[in-house]
Amino acid sequence: MTTHEQDAKTLELPWPFTGRADELDQVRRSLAAGRPGIVVTGPAGRGKTRLLTEAVRGTDRARVTGTPETRELRFAAFAHLLPDTVSLHRALHLLSGVRLLVVDDAHLLDDASAALVHQLAVHGRTRLAVAATDGGRAPGAVSRLWTGDLLPRLALEPLSAEATAHLLGPAGLEPLTVSRLHRVCRGDLRLLRDLLQALRRSGGLVRLPGGDDWAWRGPVPVTAAVRDRLAAALDRTDAGEREALDRLALAEPLPLPLDDLAPDARALAVLERLEADGLIRVDDRGAVTLTHPLHGPALRATAGRLRTRRLAHRAPERWRPALHAEQAVLQSRLARHDVRAVATPVGDWLLHEGLPVPGGYAVIRARYARLRGELREAAAWAREGLRAAPGDAECRGESDLAAGQSGEASGSGVWAAAARGDLAAALDAITGDDVLARYDAVRLGAPERVLGRLPDGGPFARHAEALARQDGLALDRAAEALERRGFLLFAAEARAQAVRAHRDPRAARLSRTRAVALARRCQGARTPALDGLVLGELTARQRQIVALAAAGLSNREIAERLTLSVRTVGNHLYGAYARLGASDRGALPCLTDLPETKPA
Repeated sequence: MTTHEQDAKTLELPWPFTGRADELDQVRRSLAAGRPGIVVTGPAGRGKTRLLTEAVRGTDRARVTGTPETRELRFAAFAHLLPDTVSLHRALHLLSGVRLLVVDDAHLLDDASAALVHQLAVHGRTRLAVAATDGGRAPGAVSRLWTGDLLPRLALEPLSAEATAHLLGPAGLEPLTVSRLHRVCRGDLRLLRDLLQALRRSGGLVRLPGGDDWAWRGPVPVTAAVRDRLAAALDRTDAGEREALDRLALAEPLPLPLDDLAPDARALAVLERLEADGLIRVDDRGAVTLTHPLHGPALRATAGRLRTRRLAHRAPERWRPALHAEQAVLQSRLARHDVRAVATPVGDWLLHEGLPVPGGYAVIRARYARLRGELREAAAWAREGLRAAPGDAECRGESDLAAGQSGEASGSGVWAAAARGDLAAALDAITGDDVLARYDAVRLGAPERVLGRLPDGGPFARHAEALARQDGLALDRAAEALERRGFLLFAAEARAQAVRAHRDPRAARLSRTRAVALARRCQGARTPALDGLVLGELTARQRQIVALAAAGLSNREIAERLTLSVRTVGNHLYGAYARLGASDRGALPCLTDLPETKPA
């Protein structure tokens, strides 16, 4: 395989702002006239600074930043705004004309600066946009901003898998690599950038045979950012705790029994401390694993050969029975028509180590992903199975199904015909007495073919009955049941069918918005039920303006770019909101991620 020689421009900063539409709207509303402001908190690297930067773009504001080096210097953060010697009262007076103040790294402010920020919040004439990192020793005046109810607090959640995939889109990575990066980084965007750049520099990304995508197989590169994250976790551990962590790391992907790790009270006390610090997890059966997905690879990479030899538990092929057990769990879920997310550490480890993935396991992973609507991941797992077993008919079949439901018309079968727009041929191609094969008729809009032939009372039967009656409310309820079981693509299709069934325009708009939000999570799904769902209903000018608004541009910026008046831009957006079922621009990134499709 070829090592990665990707154009560095795909990794240039700043990365596009994505996946924070709701949070961006919340911050902007908190900074509107008459509002006091907001505090955004979260771990380092989660994107707090970028969120505030986007929220205040184009506004008149002042900015201050806390730093570790100046924590002992009075008013150090405000040095560019205040004279050298000033009292708190005088500083408050001098800043009274500042209408918006952005405070970055507030947990690192010196005490005088923290007190000044607190007083600005108390007096209420200055709106505050404050970012503070969790886990640090923040000055009391800073923490009282939210604990004293002076400002609302937004605790920033990790970036979603979908948003991470969108962010990494320009890098040309295959879906399984994107998923691995998302799991390892856990929403730390600095770490994500650092790892991706290290992989590119080191040749850790390889071109997959027969495609344009790049894949990451092998160990985590031990970069400075990785060492920093590891040090932050291990700083409070002693020698006994570190040895327990190393033993767990060298046993992965399998857990270690609690009895093996804690043969006496002293060893048990070590594990209790690690569990209290959130570094290990103990399940109901007494199996112990590391909590953070980065720690195992990082600890293994830094253990050294002698330590690895002394502590390692993994024997050749020790993982194989566990892989079979994992496959059995997935098959059992499939048999019960329940595809909610389930942990798959053994198969993931096998893939990440670059070892051959058995065809039987790969086809189950592909099928599970496809039924969850993760079509690109399904195709990737099918490819992994075909690498190990090139003639595997089931892997080839899963690959074709994922391609057809992504709108690729090549080949034969139900979904290839549907992708070509030949629904009659697609319906005629449905064969077999399998429940999911029969259910394809419902997804293709012909529920009458299978009424009474789907499991009574189940979500598939409820979907068929509601569609046959053209009952929009019942279709929405069927979609909810499908979503609860993990069938996101099926739920999106039921919502899209409800749009056409509703008599109430408001109900139709709500179903459309929910259909789009679900379909966005289905990795490029293009099925007949989703056709014409989104941007095909807008005028050319509305599509142009909506795309710019979804990218984060203000009405004024759009007007300047398109040589329109601000009022005209606002009118076009208002009309687009009505057609898309959106309440404001915060929903637009979800709606515009779907490709434009022709009406059904």
